[in-house]
Amino acid sequence: MKKAIMAKKIGMTQVFTENGALVPVTVLEAGPCVVIQKKTMENDGYEAIQVGFKDAKAKKVNKPAKGHFDKAGVAAKKYLKEFRLEDTSAYEVGAEIKADVFAAGDKVDASGVSKGKGFQGVVKRHGFGGVGGQTHGQHNRQRKPGSLGASSYPSRVFKGKRLPGQMGGEQVKVLNLRVLKVIPESNLILVKGSIPGAKGA
Repeated sequence: MKKAIMAKKIGMTQVFTENGALVPVTVLEAGPCVVIQKKTMENDGYEAIQVGFKDAKAKKVNKPAKGHFDKAGVAAKKYLKEFRLEDTSAYEVGAEIKADVFAAGDKVDASGVSKGKGFQGVVKRHGFGGVGGQTHGQHNRQRKPGSLGASSYPSRVFKGKRLPGQMGGEQVKVLNLRVLKVIPESNLILVKGSIPGAKGA
């Protein structure tokens, strides 16, 4: 069965496995999340659950949202996310989803907003090699994009051309990460490798 949870990135550390290997891990504070709403095939045309994470201050919740949380009988939440599932019968409104839904050895997909890196050139952003060498009088174009390829026809730059621009700060998904350890009493999950986003994301 598909499992899902919202989590906060605490940071990275490293742990030893049973065979003595040192493994880098990302520490996630996973849940507790609360089921706010169930979407069904009859009412909505698809099966899904809406989940809330982290309590929100009452003064920061508007009236429509407050009514939504009151109808579910749960405290106002800061983050809401919808997870599409094949079968939602195992979940009830108000039920908690905690870190212990996962176990060591599970494979998970993690998505988040990557760190923003500002406006970057083509060498950093796309891995270009730069133009020419350091010789032949070239002193100021080692990291430039070089010729864009278009001449009198079509007299424009094609859409999708890799050029300098905003880098990072976008939704990224990393697939098949392995859960190394789950600490239910602290709602922590240790996942092998890195997960997009800064600490606190």
